[in-house]
Amino acid sequence: MKASVRFRDRVEAGRRLAAALERYAGRPKLLVLALPRGGVPVGYQVARALNAPLDIMLVRKLGVPGHEELAMGAIAPGGIRILSDEVIAAFAVTQRDIAAIAAQQQDELDRQEETYRDGRPLPIIRDRTVVLVDDGLATGSTMRAAALAIRAQEPAHLVVAVPVAPAETCAALKREADEVICLISPEPFFAVGNWYEDFAQVDDDEVHQLLERATLTTDGSWR
Repeated sequence: MKASVRFRDRVEAGRRLAAALERYAGRPKLLVLALPRGGVPVGYQVARALNAPLDIMLVRKLGVPGHEELAMGAIAPGGIRILSDEVIAAFAVTQRDIAAIAAQQQDELDRQEETYRDGRPLPIIRDRTVVLVDDGLATGSTMRAAALAIRAQEPAHLVVAVPVAPAETCAALKREADEVICLISPEPFFAVGNWYEDFAQVDDDEVHQLLERATLTTDGSWR
């Protein structure tokens, strides 16, 4: 796809991603997991189209001090932590810095768990087909942490699915997932937000509302 092509918003991106995942529709034990916050509107559209349950996969980026948008690693539930030795060395990040930032992000991970899950039990991952969704990837560190956390729970099949990411990021994730689906890999990439006309921040209320709406009926279909 040409680099000039952009997604209108996360809703359109989710619908286009769902079309690429159509072969998974109706598969038994299918589960869509979205990374908050921006991945939830995308995951909502995917789960609805595939008639699959939607839940969240919590993961927090560890940003470089003074350059917080640049990931030096990420953490996920289950004690998963990945670090980029290359980024840490390039910015001379100390172990003390890493520990402090990881503790801060763990607090936010705990807060999100309480805010978004709202007392719902954790989804069962073992022996299920899991589609892990975000609104886009840059370095892929957060998605890699999420994939590692899911792998530890022994899914039958793990798919990473995103609307946009650099080609090298998608290639690297193939080491963690059974399949990686990325709709566009523009070059040069710049940032995820460059490939959306509307990339407004997703707040906690929107995440909570979408998760509440994504409730299956007793016969396993969407409302």
